[in-house]
Parts: sequence; C-alpha cells; structure tokens
Amino acid sequence: MAHWLLKSEADSYGWDDLVRDGATEWDGVRNAAAAKHLRAMAVGDSAIFYHSGKDKAAVGIVTVARAARADGEDGRWVSVQVAPDRPLPRPVALAAMKAEARLADLPMLRQSRLSVSPVGEAEWAVLTAMGGV
Repeated sequence: MAHWLLKSEADSYGWDDLVRDGATEWDGVRNAAAAKHLRAMAVGDSAIFYHSGKDKAAVGIVTVARAARADGEDGRWVSVQVAPDRPLPRPVALAAMKAEARLADLPMLRQSRLSVSPVGEAEWAVLTAMGGV
C-alpha cells in the first residue's frame, strides 16, 4: 500500500465537505507530475488530506476508493475517488512539518505547488504520529 498527500483549499473543498459527502472525485488536477501520482494510486491506498490556503495543515486521512480514470476529453488528465477515513486528532501545521528534520525530503515541502504528492513509509509514520494517530 502506498501513501499520498492531497492538498485542497478549505474554502473550496475542505475536510468537513468530504465528511459530509462521504466520498469525492479528486478531479481537476492539471499538472503533469500530480497527474502521474494520481495514476499511481491504487484502491486502498491512504492519503493525508491537507488544507492549503490560510489553514496550511494536515487535517485528516482519506482512502482511495477508486483508481484513476479519465478526467476530461484529451486523455492527459485523470481523477480518483477518495473517501474519508478519520480526522487527525491534532492538525499538523505546515510550520511543524518544516521544523521536523525527518520530513526534510517530503515531496510536498520540496515541490509545494503540487496538489498530489507521494509520502514515504517513514514520513507517513512521522506525519501520523504528529497528528496523534
């Protein structure tokens, strides 16, 4: 099982929206690197749900409920379906992530513009522990 990080602005579509909806299509991603990560996702993979924008914090864990399918007509873009797993008991602020030496190589910190990025097993353990899981 692989781990990921998905970023969304809380004002556009936040954790509470996902919980209310029960699942959502993670679509509209128009970056080649992020789309590559979406294609690599498998059913059952877990992802950190991260609020970008003013909040800048990891707030929950989601599960990939359906693998990639076409998003748009030109075939370059894909979407996956995700469902909420559980909220993080303690949100993990971006500043705390940057301050944690064990997360220095976290792709989200190195390529902050990506809305979808991988999270290694060791990084996953650190992030979830910081979040109280």
